[in-house]
Amino acid sequence: MKSFLNFVTLLALSLGVASCAGDSLEAKKAELEALKSQLSELTTQIKTLEAELIAADPAFAAAAKKPLLITTVPARKGEFTHFVEVTGSVLSKKNVNISSETLGRILDIPAIEGMRVTKGQVLAKVDSEAIQRSIEELENGLSLARTVFEKQERLWNQKIGTEIQYLEAKSRKEGLEKSLASLKTQLGKSTIKAPFNGTIETVRVRVGELVQPGTPMFQFVGESDLFIEADISESYIGALAKGDSVEITFPSINKTITTKVSATGAIINPNNRTFKVEVFLPSLPEVKPNMISVLKIQDYKNSESVVVPSHLILADTKGDYLFAVENGVAKKKYVKRGYTSGEQTEIVEGLTGSEILVDKGFREVGDNFSVNVAKQ
Repeated sequence: MKSFLNFVTLLALSLGVASCAGDSLEAKKAELEALKSQLSELTTQIKTLEAELIAADPAFAAAAKKPLLITTVPARKGEFTHFVEVTGSVLSKKNVNISSETLGRILDIPAIEGMRVTKGQVLAKVDSEAIQRSIEELENGLSLARTVFEKQERLWNQKIGTEIQYLEAKSRKEGLEKSLASLKTQLGKSTIKAPFNGTIETVRVRVGELVQPGTPMFQFVGESDLFIEADISESYIGALAKGDSVEITFPSINKTITTKVSATGAIINPNNRTFKVEVFLPSLPEVKPNMISVLKIQDYKNSESVVVPSHLILADTKGDYLFAVENGVAKKKYVKRGYTSGEQTEIVEGLTGSEILVDKGFREVGDNFSVNVAKQ
């Protein structure tokens, strides 16, 4: 400081002498350069002395630091919940294979893959010419059998003829009637129809192909009795049970609903270490089979947690820490994290929940830095 005063005195005297003597412009420039050189030397000496004092005297170091302007945010104590998010798929309990119930060659397939159909809509037609001929033959035989039975019945009522003749005529007529009904049922099965409203997932046959009873023709998915199925990591097997609340989001239609877990799997898949979870899905016209959904499942809750903004937590070789303001000074607080949910993190050790934390400026402050809190 004494050197700086000597410099100021020297500067004033030099300027006065120069003014009185009326030195030339070149002499003034030369003198200015000399003074600048002296100022640079003095500035270097001042910085060196300050550095030595800061290293030797902590009190001088704290006083030498200018307070940093910051904003603050309080730590919060209260309820904290954590959720796990997994991707699920909308499925239908009416996911069936439609097979042929009769023998014949396929004549027509109006259905195509991805087509939505209603109950009773024709999906395919199978050649039924042989059945038609059999029906015509049976109808002719049945006509004769009915005539014979009617005559035999009149004779029987008149006590003419034997009971055996009457029973034989009756049996033949009834047998032909049953055979005809059976053939007509087979004829109806030659037209393949949708059993309920749904979507054709796969067409497995072609026109002209010969099919037999039991031949798979279509994979068909109904639009009712939908549910959501997801694979959950085995680490959450104890945190999820039947009846638990689940938040479901459908990204494609921007819709969110709350429903419940209807079933949990009892077996771990050895390939990906997950178990199945089934979630009840209410009737929603806009939700379709195979639609992607996001399940948000609560796996942790604490009503007495200390919660802080996640971005305020820093780390060094000793661990995680953040800064709290105490009497105008920033104090480094080492903490232990719990769960993180969104932009909030639970602190399980290191804070009580009453602290005032450094917010804006938290990366510029250090331990024991003086701070000024800006008005917000």
